[in-house]
Amino acid sequence: MARIDKYKIDNMQESTANSVTTTSYPVEKGFPITDSVQLQPKTYSVSGRIVRKSEKEAETVATAIENLQNKGKMVKYVGRIKASDVLITNFSRNYDSTIANGFSMSLEMQQIRIAKTPFVKKKTKKKVSGKKSVKKKSDGPVYHKVKKGDTYWGCWKKYGTPIDTLRKWNKYPDRRIPIGVKLRVK
Repeated sequence: MARIDKYKIDNMQESTANSVTTTSYPVEKGFPITDSVQLQPKTYSVSGRIVRKSEKEAETVATAIENLQNKGKMVKYVGRIKASDVLITNFSRNYDSTIANGFSMSLEMQQIRIAKTPFVKKKTKKKVSGKKSVKKKSDGPVYHKVKKGDTYWGCWKKYGTPIDTLRKWNKYPDRRIPIGVKLRVK
């Protein structure tokens, strides 16, 4: 007994194959030179039967397995061999008189690996528009210690307080804000 995702099959034979591809170049004397070895995906072959109480039930299971194959859905196979992240690459049925409520089948699967993008979405800061925002009640004024390069415009971008209000609260000229002083920003 084996299982492909949630569908049971009566497996009779399972096999797996692991292979590599090499590139070789002839030389004047001796063996060819091999300069690369590339691992190929594992492949799995299963042959067995799908037998149910009625032939219609067996056909339903076969159709579901074919749908998994046609949609390219990654499946999990559990039998004597266990394989996860595999695609069904070939599924065939064989009808004969020895099986009354089903048929014999063979299926081939290939292990796959989905590439993940290295793209990371950058976190963005909320942009503050020039519109007045609803004031929140605060415990008191908020101050900012001035560093080299700080301006009223920069404080407006950072804290959202209009530039005219910053000028009124702080009384420093736009181009001569002393370094190290505390500006009221809220």
